[in-house]
Amino acid sequence: MKLVIVESPTKCHTVEKYLGKDYKVVASCGHVTDLATSGKGGLGVDVDNGFKPKYVINKDKYDIVRKLNNDKKGVDEVILATDPDREGEAIAWHLANVLKLPIETTKRLEFHEITRDAISEAIVNPRNINLNLVESQETRRILDRIIGFKLSTLLKRKIRSQSAGRVQSATLKILADHQKEIEAFIPEEYWNILVNIDLLGTEKNVNFISNKKDKITSKEQADAILNKIPNNLKIKSIDISTKATESKPAFKTSTLQQEAFKKLGFKTKKTQSIAQELFYGVNLGGELVGLITYIRTDDTKLSASYVNKASNYILETYGNDYLGKVKVASKKANEQDAHEAIRPTSNHRTPESIKQYLTKDQFDLYRLIYNQAVGSLMKPKVEDVMSIILDGNGLEFKIEYSKTKFKGYEVLNTSKQTKENEFPNINVGEEFKVTSKKAEQKFTTPPSLYSEAKIVQIMEDVGIGRPSTYANTIETLSKRKYITNEKGILSVTEKGKDTLDVLDVYFPDIVSSKYTAEMESKLDDVEKGTETRIDILTKFYGPFMEELQVAEDKISSKGPEKKYTGENCPLCGSPLIYRQSRDGKQFIGCSNFPKCHYIKKEEKPKPKETGEICPLCGKPLVERINKKGKPFIGCSGYPSCHYIKTDKPTKKVITEQDYIKPCPKCGGHLVKRQGKDKKYFLGCTNYPKCKYNEPYEEDTK
Repeated sequence: MKLVIVESPTKCHTVEKYLGKDYKVVASCGHVTDLATSGKGGLGVDVDNGFKPKYVINKDKYDIVRKLNNDKKGVDEVILATDPDREGEAIAWHLANVLKLPIETTKRLEFHEITRDAISEAIVNPRNINLNLVESQETRRILDRIIGFKLSTLLKRKIRSQSAGRVQSATLKILADHQKEIEAFIPEEYWNILVNIDLLGTEKNVNFISNKKDKITSKEQADAILNKIPNNLKIKSIDISTKATESKPAFKTSTLQQEAFKKLGFKTKKTQSIAQELFYGVNLGGELVGLITYIRTDDTKLSASYVNKASNYILETYGNDYLGKVKVASKKANEQDAHEAIRPTSNHRTPESIKQYLTKDQFDLYRLIYNQAVGSLMKPKVEDVMSIILDGNGLEFKIEYSKTKFKGYEVLNTSKQTKENEFPNINVGEEFKVTSKKAEQKFTTPPSLYSEAKIVQIMEDVGIGRPSTYANTIETLSKRKYITNEKGILSVTEKGKDTLDVLDVYFPDIVSSKYTAEMESKLDDVEKGTETRIDILTKFYGPFMEELQVAEDKISSKGPEKKYTGENCPLCGSPLIYRQSRDGKQFIGCSNFPKCHYIKKEEKPKPKETGEICPLCGKPLVERINKKGKPFIGCSGYPSCHYIKTDKPTKKVITEQDYIKPCPKCGGHLVKRQGKDKKYFLGCTNYPKCKYNEPYEEDTK
């Protein structure tokens, strides 16, 4: 009997089934050890003796380690099969140490998908623990421990911020700098020209293209153009061209997170969680099957084996016309190139064929991954495009039609049903009537706040973090209240800005994307064997400790500087200051807190009058905003008057002149009313208490 140790309990049953009766598979449930919090500075690292780390068993893993030691008794061999990345390698190394297994000879299995073929191949071709990979992870962990412990201690004591970290601080800097651009943005006026024509009986919008390069910046310019537009526009040219749209490469971690946010609205943490479920395996009618390959990768390449199988599948299912070429993406400097792209483990396991076994979120993400991987090997989508240029008094306008000539990779997207356009039967020289024309005033808008998807893309582009850390970095910043995360849109809080102000002044390298990216490259060099842990840590530690001492001396221990408003508290007379809530939002409160709990309520802006009068009470109507943030027009006399202006016709006030005859049921009055079918009838004025009605006849009154 041989014992195989994996990371996740979810894998155990499937891997054991594939290996057979001679193997027992158990799980470590992630890391079993970590750096101690004892020793100088609580670092768990002996800085004076070559940065020697001290590891201890995690408190919540005592029982697991005890069980693993019992499991290994009496077995012929212990084999380590943790995840195929830097963290997985470190876990394997720690397991070998804790279980007293020989590092040099203990077998290490590496498989990138949980399928029979992948696991069978791994057991036939085991390797040993990669010590360079382990040292790279250990260097990263020690760096993060030193920065995290030293900076966090300083920030908590000086400005009451919770923590700082290597990757999270650089990411916070990117977010804050972008937010400053937004806050400094000055809107500029411009005007759009909107023109519709009657094109063969259909009203069609035409795009004004004469001023494509130069914006129309004033009403006078816009009016001059409107006055120049004639009653009819003449077709100047018709051009029909072909446009090919290539499919995209298969997903890596960052692009999957970005696309899942754009297409499905998933936050990065949710994407990783669902992707992990698909990797570990889903129960398909009684059998647990891994549906996708390993989810932490920064490469879009596909294995030769998969390309061969996928190509055959495309030929069998769609024919030779649909088979494309393998895409070769340009490689970035910091990419590790350790794994292939995220792809399905079987092309025949189409999303629709297993939909009944998946949750909606699992199905949506699996379909995204499946279509991207298979589609990357298919021919492009081809469209015919008709571009029509119209002229009027020297002004040019454009209409464009497109229709699919060949679906290409889009044939996979069965959920996308688009109605194909037909090209209009028109000729050069024909004229068409202008049905409407107007100028629309606009103002340029500031850049949008970064979304989770965008910041992940930027982190990858500048080379900070790794596929395994993108989601965790965003989550940590959010937990520390340095950012808010509303539906995946990120905004830096006042607490985040205050923290960054200190880091920017005293620890410029820590918040520098360039420095952080260079450190990532050095960690990769440790993995390659061209750098050593001692050299990296020695070069980092001295300058960092000098910066720490300067910050210790110069930052006041009284906490952040109080920002006074110039007002006094109406309860106790102490000065009012700007303060922050626990969620990072700014408010004005008493400087004598906690003795005085006064908080100044925000003054709501005075509603703007519309110039109209309320039809119920005669007071001015004003513009308001409802709880959902939508504008409406209501009475300034609210809450005494509840009138709200709507586009619907105002309910008619019934008077004695409207009475037609007495109600035979309750003694009220019958009046003329209109039903939903637009037909008139006689109904009682006491409705809904009395529901009597009868047909309306013209000679009734």
